[in-house]
Amino acid sequence: MITSLALFLFSKKLLRIRSNILMGKDFSANDEPIARWKNVFLLALGQKKMFRNPMVAVLHLFVYVGFIVINIELLEIVIDGLLGTHRLFEPYLGASYTVLINIFEILALLVFIACVVFLVRRNTLKLKRFISKDLNGWPRSDANYILITEIVLMSLFLLMNACSIENNFIVSSQIQLYLKGMSAYELNLIEKTAWWLHIIGIYAFMNYLPYSKHLHILLAFPNAYYAPLAPKGMMHNMPAVQNEVIYAMHPELAPADAAAPSSFGAKDVMDLTWKNLMDAYSCTECGRCSAACPANSTGKLLSPRKIMMATRDRLEEVGKNSILNKGFKEDGKSLLNDYISVEELRACTTCNACVEECPVSISPLDIIIELRRSLIMEQSNAPQEWNGMFSNIENNFAPWKFAPDDRDAWTKQV
Repeated sequence: MITSLALFLFSKKLLRIRSNILMGKDFSANDEPIARWKNVFLLALGQKKMFRNPMVAVLHLFVYVGFIVINIELLEIVIDGLLGTHRLFEPYLGASYTVLINIFEILALLVFIACVVFLVRRNTLKLKRFISKDLNGWPRSDANYILITEIVLMSLFLLMNACSIENNFIVSSQIQLYLKGMSAYELNLIEKTAWWLHIIGIYAFMNYLPYSKHLHILLAFPNAYYAPLAPKGMMHNMPAVQNEVIYAMHPELAPADAAAPSSFGAKDVMDLTWKNLMDAYSCTECGRCSAACPANSTGKLLSPRKIMMATRDRLEEVGKNSILNKGFKEDGKSLLNDYISVEELRACTTCNACVEECPVSISPLDIIIELRRSLIMEQSNAPQEWNGMFSNIENNFAPWKFAPDDRDAWTKQV
């Protein structure tokens, strides 16, 4: 019953997230599958970018690999619970069973140590990206809850094994030394208690996952696969604008039924692509993007991490609105202005540092560019310096205030 309820709630939340992501505009990224799978193995599975800081990367790898591999043991734990058996696979695997459990225990110990280090590091070291106001409130607590939960789960796993009377396991046998003198009944009681707390903890963690930043455990893989393969810094033009220019210069090319574009850029989450929205759900809130951002480093309001968090928050709100009203009902708010300010958008230098640093292939810059396009082309909201440049481009086909015929005049000056 507990298993069915946990799986039902988990599936329900994942389907809701999927529905929210699909509210975005279409985005095609199925070209060059070999290059895309390479990204999956190097960036998502191999955590290539994490190894720019080797010590942190190794500890993160312990947590990542350990937690995934140890959960293979969850299969036996669940089956034991459903069938009323005890260590179901042991008779079938023989000596290899002990080898496997020893591997699981070593990994559990490494996960335990890594999580303790991360917990201390996050709460005692005053790293700028950890004390940033972006994380005030729930986001700061979320990271701690996850680390504490993993420490507790690994402890319960080792304690459960330590209560086994015939214990040949490397790590838990050391814990067993502290359980000497207990009767078989007491050991059995502790083992069953640890078993129940472990399985309930796993199910609780599983259902907490979609509400936390650790959803990247699942979404890092598709996010890496669908990451753009174009050179970083390459910005995509808006076809609607390109067509308008072409038709203005060559009216004969304009189709008879050509209609003016309904909008430019993105004002709200529905105007972004589904990849942008998946980026928002994939964000690990690690802050590496903001730490690398030159605008953020010089004290400006922009924080790429906050851009992703704000996009996710707005998307969640729009999703709830759509469910409640059986379709989105205008709520008088939008991603632009209500969640992300003009000052933040203008501070961006489009240097791509945030994109380069993200370990799970997220692009805050794509969202910033789309919002700026809406801000400028829909609201005509741009700094005076930009307006002067736009006017020169429109009239003189260049950013400078010189007529096209006078551009080479400087070559004739003596």
